[in-house]
Amino acid sequence: MAEFEIRPLHTLADFRAVEDLQRAAWGSDDLDIVPLHLLLTMAKNGGLALGAFSGDQLIGFVLGFLGAGEHRYGPEAPVAVKLKHCSHELGVRPQWQSQGVGFALKVAQREAVRNQGLRLITWTYDPLESKNAHLNIAKLGVVCNTYIRNYYGELRDDINLGLATDRFQVDWWIASQHVEAHLTRLPLSLSSYLDEDVTILNSIVWNDHDLPMCADSIEPLPPDRFLVEFPADFQAIKRADNTLAIAWRLHLRSICEAAFTNGFTVIDYVHEPSTRARSFYVLHKIESSENSLNA
Repeated sequence: MAEFEIRPLHTLADFRAVEDLQRAAWGSDDLDIVPLHLLLTMAKNGGLALGAFSGDQLIGFVLGFLGAGEHRYGPEAPVAVKLKHCSHELGVRPQWQSQGVGFALKVAQREAVRNQGLRLITWTYDPLESKNAHLNIAKLGVVCNTYIRNYYGELRDDINLGLATDRFQVDWWIASQHVEAHLTRLPLSLSSYLDEDVTILNSIVWNDHDLPMCADSIEPLPPDRFLVEFPADFQAIKRADNTLAIAWRLHLRSICEAAFTNGFTVIDYVHEPSTRARSFYVLHKIESSENSLNA
C-alpha cells in the first residue's frame, strides 16, 4: 500500500490543486470543473473538503456539503425530509488509482460527517462503471433504489462524452450495521449467490469481437432477490463500439427502473476476474429505510 496522508483542504493553493486534479482525473475542461471560488465557499461554510497527499502533492480529494432529501419509510409511510451530507466529487490522480486512496478518503469523510451528527451521505455515480460499483457498493456498503436518466445532460469529458449521463443516486447510511459489515468484510463471490439459487436476470453473451452483448430479453423479476449482469469494463466497450455502449445504457436503465419501481434495492456488487471478467449487481426487496439495513 502506497503511503499518503489525508487532511482538510483550506488554502488557495489547495483548491488550485483540486482544479488541476479534476482535469487530470476525468479529462474535464474548464467549463466542467468545480472552480476555486465554489470550492473555497463550500469548504468554509459547512461543507467538507478533504485531500489525500503524497508529500506535498495532492493525489486525491473528496468534496461535499450539507443538503436535505426526501425519504419514504415504507410504501404507505409519509415522506420525511432529512438533513444529509451531499458528496459531490471524489477524484484520484490516474497514477494513484486502485491503491486505496478513494476508499481512505470516503472513510475519512464518513468519520467527519458522523462528527457533525448526520447519518446519511448521498451521491451519484454511473452504474455502468464497475470500478465505482466495487468501491461504492461492495466496499463502502452504499445502497441504491433511485435511477436518474441523463442527470447532468451532455458532458464533454473523456469518460462521459457521447452518452446520456444516467446515474445511480446512492444512500450511505453511515451508522448502519450494513455499512459496518461492508467496511471490514471480504467481497462475496458469484458462487456464494449462485449456491443459494439467486438467479441471473440477464446473463450476457460475447460477440465475435470479444465484447459482451446485452441480452435480447430478460426473465420476469423474481419475488425477492436476483443478480443483474453488466460490463466489467464499460469504457473498453465505449472505445470499441459506441452503438453497443448506448445499447448497454438503455438495457441497464430498463432493468433498474423496473426493479426500483417494484421495490427492489441494490445491496451488493460482485466481480468475477477472469479472461472474460464479469460484474453483477445484487438486488433485494427490502424496505427503503435505514432501519432495514440494521437487521
